[in-house]
This record gives sequence, structure tokens and C-alpha cells, in this order.
Amino acid sequence: MTDTTEHNAAACRASRHTRVQHLITADESSLAELQALLATLPICSTGRIFIEIPDASWQASLSAPARMVVAWLDRSRRSGDPGTGRACAPGQALTRAVTAWADEMLCTDDDHTRIHLLGGYLGTADIVDHLTERLGIPVSSIHAPAEYNLTNAG
Repeated sequence: MTDTTEHNAAACRASRHTRVQHLITADESSLAELQALLATLPICSTGRIFIEIPDASWQASLSAPARMVVAWLDRSRRSGDPGTGRACAPGQALTRAVTAWADEMLCTDDDHTRIHLLGGYLGTADIVDHLTERLGIPVSSIHAPAEYNLTNAG
């Protein structure tokens, strides 16, 4: 029997291999950190990557595991708060997309999704609030930039 914790090509092809889901966010200020994180993921990783960018010129090629879905969120093509006529503010598209996805996909008590939030402070703070307050995800399960002080207890 194949060891389900081992991460190599043969193990990842095995039907009994455990695949951990990932939720990863980034924006234009964290593309280098995103690429570094993606380089550490096993090839069998699954999940979603949400990347908010100012406009389509920021979209770049990423080396993500094949089972990861990448969503580029172009602020220039999105509106701000409904009914205001305002442009989409930094972090707003990311927050909307991630909270909608999380509400649908993170719905079980035994969910072990690994969460890495690399985007700017505003979107990241809103996402952490939603995940912890609305969905009950322990703050200890969320990885965010230390300088934001969003995932430290006390």
C-alpha cells in the first residue's frame, strides 16, 4: 500500500493518497511571495488561488500544481460597492471572491484546508474576519503576513 503522506509522483497518482485543499490569495504586491509558496506545494495539491490585480497587464504565468484553479481578479473591470458607481478598491475584489468561495466550499467541521493569505492588508483583514467570525475557522489555521498582526492570539 502507498504511504498517503509521502509526496512524490508515484504517491500522488495513487487513489488513496490524501490531497489537502489549499486556499491562497495574493495581489500585485505579493506575486513574488506567491510564486515562492507555489514552488513549495506538492504536485498533487488541490484548491483555489485568487489573485487581485489592478488591470490585465499584471497577469503573468504561474507555476501552480495542475489541480489548483487560478482566478485573476482584474480591479479595472469590477465595480465597487453595489449602487455607488465607485471603482473597485484594492482588496475589494479579493474579499468578494474569497468569501463567496469560502461560504460554498468550507462548509464541513472536519475541513483541513490550508489557508495562505498573501494579499494587501485591507482585503486580508476582511477575509480573516469572515473566515473566523462567520465560518468559525480557527485563527491558528490561517497564515497571513506577520506584520498585519491578524493571526496572532491575544
